[in-house]
Amino acid sequence: MAAAKKKDLVIVESPSKANTIRKFLGSKYEVIASVGHLRDLPKSRLGVNIEDNYAPDYISVRGKSETIKEIKKAAKNAAKIYLATDPDREGEAISWHLCTILGIDPEKANRVTFQEITKPAVTSAIKNPRPINMELVDAQQGRRVIDRLVGFQISPLLWQKVGKGLSAGRVQSAALKIVVDREREIKAFVPKEYWNIIASLTKEGKAKAFPAKLESFKGKKLSVDNGEDSAKIISDLKSGSFKVAGVKEKKEEKKPLPPFITSTLMQDASSRLGFSPEKTRMLAQQLYEGCSVKGHGTVGLVTYIRTDSVRISDEADAACKEFVQGAYGQDYVGNNRFSNKKDAVQDAHEAIRPSYVELTPDEVADSLNNDQFRLYKLIWSRFVASRMKPAVFATTTVDVECGDYGLKANGRVMLFDGYQKVYGPASSEKDQLLPALEEGEALNCKDVTGEQKFTEPPSRYTEASLIKELEDLGIGRPSTYASIVTTLDKRRYVKKERKALVPTSLGFRITEDIMEEYFKEIVDSGFTAGMEGDLDKVEEGSVEWQSVVGRYYDNYVKDQLKNAGEQLTRTRVEPELTGEICPECGKPLAKRQSRFGNFVGCTGYPECHYIKTEITTVGVACPKCGKDIIRKRSRKGKIFFGCSGYPECDQVFWYKPISKACPKCGSLLVERGKKYVCSSENCDYKENRESTAQEDNE
Repeated sequence: MAAAKKKDLVIVESPSKANTIRKFLGSKYEVIASVGHLRDLPKSRLGVNIEDNYAPDYISVRGKSETIKEIKKAAKNAAKIYLATDPDREGEAISWHLCTILGIDPEKANRVTFQEITKPAVTSAIKNPRPINMELVDAQQGRRVIDRLVGFQISPLLWQKVGKGLSAGRVQSAALKIVVDREREIKAFVPKEYWNIIASLTKEGKAKAFPAKLESFKGKKLSVDNGEDSAKIISDLKSGSFKVAGVKEKKEEKKPLPPFITSTLMQDASSRLGFSPEKTRMLAQQLYEGCSVKGHGTVGLVTYIRTDSVRISDEADAACKEFVQGAYGQDYVGNNRFSNKKDAVQDAHEAIRPSYVELTPDEVADSLNNDQFRLYKLIWSRFVASRMKPAVFATTTVDVECGDYGLKANGRVMLFDGYQKVYGPASSEKDQLLPALEEGEALNCKDVTGEQKFTEPPSRYTEASLIKELEDLGIGRPSTYASIVTTLDKRRYVKKERKALVPTSLGFRITEDIMEEYFKEIVDSGFTAGMEGDLDKVEEGSVEWQSVVGRYYDNYVKDQLKNAGEQLTRTRVEPELTGEICPECGKPLAKRQSRFGNFVGCTGYPECHYIKTEITTVGVACPKCGKDIIRKRSRKGKIFFGCSGYPECDQVFWYKPISKACPKCGSLLVERGKKYVCSSENCDYKENRESTAQEDNE
């Protein structure tokens, strides 16, 4: 009997990615997943030999022994091995470590990469393998070693001097300082009074009024900063006569935005959908790795999601323009040109776009869950809009005179929707109609009003705006944005108030008394961005990673660590008080943290063990006893919904209930993905639902 023919082995990072690729390649290939890194620096020690040119001491990742055995066994029986980990620095490093584990020469052509997980892209990559790109690997090694030298040595200082569970890092600490600096600006801000004066005017014979804002006096810009001046001006205007001093009309174009990169996707998903950066990252990864779409099988719906380039391939550009022509007509086909904002863009990957533009959101709606669908629609719409013509507006500016006072009225009307047919206008964009006016024409004044205003401090950062700031400053990279803001929240360095990031007393303490005092350069945004630039040079092959690490460590880390270790004293961080009093002992309540999550407890602990129960109602009455259903968390952290009358009433829902009875059996309906479904296990009723951004954030 003839021996079974050996299969080719393809190794990827993710099991879901493996499932998708396996369906493309067929039975001649075996596809397995490494499930991330298999080798890394040890967790229990520094793992970097500083005296030996910063040589990293890699070991097998704990818990990965069975995966390594499985991969070795598959490799031993394989005809050829393809390393198909993600097409970035981390993915290149994982493939390089696989070479070590499997005894593969990195210079041999075993590495394959693809921008999108589609059958043509995957099969083409398999036909064109290449050697490991050691410059990419070295850039990853340089970043890994620098981050280890900083975080592994500073974090223990925080444990000793402040408290356990804290951490510092090259990018994390710089990001925290940005949030703290903004809070300092807000606290130091002194508001200034000013007044807006608006005249409500009408054209002779027309009833509808239009607003004209006071701009100048005797041809010079006028600023009104108190109520007395405002009252006098209003009196002057009411007793004066108004006429049109000039009319300017022109057409204006508003161009579409470029397709998404990682940072802009996170920002837009936050503002339009209410998704956190981490949620966006997770959903985008799912869309990239592959979803089962009716009539198309399993397919990666979007291109690689970690990118800082707005570049689009010629093939994708042509396919999208052809789609636009067929769907909306030739008049909508644009020819826009987009360039990357910064010179430091790696440009290794295209912008984030749909893998198949013809797979419209409507076509995949029934195949995705609600969150996946909304994010896919956002990505698809932004990409298609970027290939469409600008929106065109007719704008009118009317200068109005009343004696020595000058006022201005602005109008705007859309003439052609262009890309906004797909992407829609910004929420602030509204048409403003003005009547047809001519120079010298007299106007009637219905009223003049003054509105007192005060200058406002700069806004606090949200997760999305912090990511934008990090990108603008050149701090971090697309692969790290989501984890940065997640870490700040997890370490209790910041808290969220109506989506805004507010530094806690702990965050201030870490930044002001430790990082700024002893590690000044590490938290400096310009310095951190410069380090990112040096690591990019490693990727370009123009500098050795060890020299970058050495310069950074010797000049800015080593002595500062020694100095901080000698001078830092143990400091107690004051708890964050809630303003409430303990009902059992009368001491203040404060926000606390445990391994089960955040809670509010008594500052008199351990003498007093009082813990406040946080109750969040969902606006639904218990079907058993009529009391409120409340949101709860199990000991393992899972969210569920139960009766506030527990333990007398044991009603529980694992999905959020709504105040609507099932028309089939009378049980409550619950929200599950894109559907309302019956909460009864014995009933199969379901109906479509609309989700809101607020619900997705719960």
